[in-house]
Amino acid sequence: MLQYFYVFLLFALFVLPKILQRFKIPGAITCFVLGTVAAANWVYVAQDSTIQFLATLGIVSLFLFAGLDVEMRELAQNRRVLLQHVGIQAAGLAIVTVLGKLVFGLEPRAAVLVGLALVTPSAGFILDSLARYDLSEQARFWIKTKAIASELVALAILFVTLQSESAQSLLGSTLVLAGIVALLPLLFLGFARFVLPHAPRSEFAFVMMLAVSGGVATYQLGVYYLVGAFIVGVVAQRLRQKMPNMDSERMLLTVEAFASLFVPFYFFHAGSKVRPSDLGIASISLGVALFVVGVVVRVVPGWWHRRVVLGETLRETMDVQLPMLPTLVFTLVIAGILRERFGIGDVLFGALITYTILTSIVPGLLLRRPLPEPDEELREDERHTASL
Repeated sequence: MLQYFYVFLLFALFVLPKILQRFKIPGAITCFVLGTVAAANWVYVAQDSTIQFLATLGIVSLFLFAGLDVEMRELAQNRRVLLQHVGIQAAGLAIVTVLGKLVFGLEPRAAVLVGLALVTPSAGFILDSLARYDLSEQARFWIKTKAIASELVALAILFVTLQSESAQSLLGSTLVLAGIVALLPLLFLGFARFVLPHAPRSEFAFVMMLAVSGGVATYQLGVYYLVGAFIVGVVAQRLRQKMPNMDSERMLLTVEAFASLFVPFYFFHAGSKVRPSDLGIASISLGVALFVVGVVVRVVPGWWHRRVVLGETLRETMDVQLPMLPTLVFTLVIAGILRERFGIGDVLFGALITYTILTSIVPGLLLRRPLPEPDEELREDERHTASL
């Protein structure tokens, strides 16, 4: 019976989201809702070890892809604008953290995590969504660099927040993380020199193995899989000049394809952790209120900044600000951490879920979609007509 469930699950995760995308519903949201519905009807779904393993591969590959997409040179070239953007985001984080502490009575660390869940753009999800919007190359560039810069800072804050129970815990975890960062270049260079010449096209398997290992290591530190996987991606991208026989562009495309295969299982598994009691009227109402506050805190200062510094029009500014609204993966991860480690109530947990669903759906409803490309035969007919 279980094998039939897996066959049905594959169909549901890879076909149904594609059908619903025509109604501007992101595939990740469809998979998430499917997980919630499945867990409500079949309790064992949330505990299924196969789905958990596939979900781990999904979150690891997603953040490995985000790390591989980090171009430090681009970040450095635009550091003035990006530092201003990060400063504005930090101010927004501080405001939301204070509000969370006052309104919900959270302890400082939990309040910081709620703030991160509300203001941090989910870079991997955003980068994967860009192809569905009709945006200029300049807008795509700023979305990519700003989302990655925001995620770099947010991951650092997440690490410090989760490890700040004591000075000893923070110091020990920092040393372990520094050791991982120091070891990775040696592993990459050793692989490129001694293994890759004799085993062509094995670089993807090696990078994926490192990403999973790094993710497990940071998970054991209490900061979830995404930190380790992201670091592996960043290090691999930084070393591409020293490893000419590792094709970084082909690597990026391969990881992206791999992520597209396993990420649906992550969202399905995340959805299976949501209980029906989490999505009551109080949770949804609070989630809508958080959405309104989040849009004001995130979009308005960003609009003002780009208007003053870059002189952009309202439309140009919104083309950058709206695609950066989704917080999907970051919010889902932090909501789980808040429930498991800080014991937040069902209402706040459900509100965070409602908030991240809204931030993920709204950009697709408001932004222009690119016109479908005419097929080659039609383009040939147009060229022939023009020549006449």
